[in-house]
Amino acid sequence: MKLDSDLNIKLVKFKADRRAWFSFLFLFSLFAITLPAEILCNVRPLVMSVDGKWYFPVFVEYSEKEFGGSAEAEPDYQSQSFRNLIEGVSAANKNSPSVDLSDFENEEPAPEDSFGFGLGLGDFEDTETASPKREVETKIVFSLTLEDFNEEDAPIAKPENSASQSTAVQRQPRDVWILWPPVRFDYKYISTESRSGREVLASPFETRSKIDNRVIVSSRVDGHYLGTDDRGRDVLARLIYGFRISMIFGISLAISGTLVGCLLGGVQGYFGGWIDLIGQRITEIWGSMPRLFILIIISSLLTRSVVVLFLVLNLTAWMGIAAYIRAEFLKVRNLEFVKAARAMGASDFKIMRRHILPNSLTPVITFFPFEVTAGILALVSLDFLNLGVPSPAPSIGELLAQGKANLQATWIILPTFAVLTATLTLLTFVGEGIRNAFDPRKAS
Repeated sequence: MKLDSDLNIKLVKFKADRRAWFSFLFLFSLFAITLPAEILCNVRPLVMSVDGKWYFPVFVEYSEKEFGGSAEAEPDYQSQSFRNLIEGVSAANKNSPSVDLSDFENEEPAPEDSFGFGLGLGDFEDTETASPKREVETKIVFSLTLEDFNEEDAPIAKPENSASQSTAVQRQPRDVWILWPPVRFDYKYISTESRSGREVLASPFETRSKIDNRVIVSSRVDGHYLGTDDRGRDVLARLIYGFRISMIFGISLAISGTLVGCLLGGVQGYFGGWIDLIGQRITEIWGSMPRLFILIIISSLLTRSVVVLFLVLNLTAWMGIAAYIRAEFLKVRNLEFVKAARAMGASDFKIMRRHILPNSLTPVITFFPFEVTAGILALVSLDFLNLGVPSPAPSIGELLAQGKANLQATWIILPTFAVLTATLTLLTFVGEGIRNAFDPRKAS
């Protein structure tokens, strides 16, 4: 009960720090909003109703046949052909001119001797030596016309109603209702149809072409509210997905590093002696190896992925918290309540878990936000150097690299830098507030 009372006092002190508390609320709200990123940014509609039948493309994968098409694969919901399909409009009638056979009925008939082709003996003679008379006599010896290929009694078929034939492929209008996400693109969709006339590095504001000085309209007409990157992908969608991945990666790395650090540091601090001495020497040797070199070596041997990157960074993520936990265990293991628990026959593991660890959590809680910051910075740095998560996975570091390579595309570098700076600043404010609330020297 004393632990709960102390924890409540520390939480009240943390809430009293307005900067830390509001930073925590704002950062938590951003993370909660971007956590379901597939609902915010997606090329698939959230809900569809076609002729009274309901579809949920975000959660279920449908084939084009289920909408009346012919392909077995999933349709491109953003394409014009799919819109024509669900709207009941023929793509041929909408996008290409129709040919009416009646246009050929009013033409003047060609002469019989010119309709087809003819072969005469004069065609094989020298034109300079052939006489005109001979040419006339042999001109009509062999002749072929289109009538020679028809059956004698079969008349040439003509369209009875050309107007009905030109509209035979017209589909009936369909009852369609679609609910789209706020951003109709995900992090990897490459747009191929653009009303602004530019897909790659499309600007979110009007610009002028350097070639012919014409005005290029904003990419917002295509739904790209922050423009596109150097491959035609939506910047806003990649920023939202990248922020979510960075937060999840940083929090996961901090949790795993804290658990491993508490285990190793607690064992060293509780038992001491040779266990502590050997553990410290191994920790110092392992800590002297740079993580970047380790990652480069492992990446050359294994396929790059988020799991491999997470495991590699965990090799050294525990070292900082292990040193603090070791010091706390060394201090607490000689206190009276620990000696009393040992005298009553409690096992070493139970003493460590129930008596020492709860009284040593101050550095764990205090340094947790800073561990999250370190994890985010590690991921962003490796992605910036093209050593992080492989493409097309969204990443803040990859967007920063694109902004560096395309300095004229300010809509890439500025929002990305602002999101990264704001995230790290808010985490720093939260960490300072927790440190001040849990500092025993400032306890009232």
